[in-house]
Amino acid sequence: MSLEGKPVAIVMIEDDEGHARLIERNIRRAGVNNELIPFTNGSSALEYLLGADGSGEVSAGRQLLVLLDLNLPDMTGISILEKIKNNRHVKRSPVIVLTTTDDAREIQRCYDLGANVYITKPVDYDNFANAIRQLGLFFAVMQVPETQ
Repeated sequence: MSLEGKPVAIVMIEDDEGHARLIERNIRRAGVNNELIPFTNGSSALEYLLGADGSGEVSAGRQLLVLLDLNLPDMTGISILEKIKNNRHVKRSPVIVLTTTDDAREIQRCYDLGANVYITKPVDYDNFANAIRQLGLFFAVMQVPETQ
């Protein structure tokens, strides 16, 4: 099913309010005006992504980009990443991991599980904007004016 033309919603899973504000401010500064849906823990984010029943059907037809912190109060970002990538309705949603950990094994594990980009905090926001562009979502994410 083609999702072309549907706006991408950005799901941000980040428990540190300061980091969350900084990330949002820099996303906006990069010219990305999409809906940003913030979550401060994994449980509520997974309920949004996979529904109360966990089937993921609630996200069928949604076009999502997930910004995922690995260190959350109630579960690890790794387990959230696994649940996203193992669900047929959301597994194609790009996931950008944002975390303070630069442990090579953890980075490799995220890529093995299907993360698209891994960025360590404090984030270099030029690289962050480039990561969104490289995912091929930039044109969908940016509200590009029609050329006459």
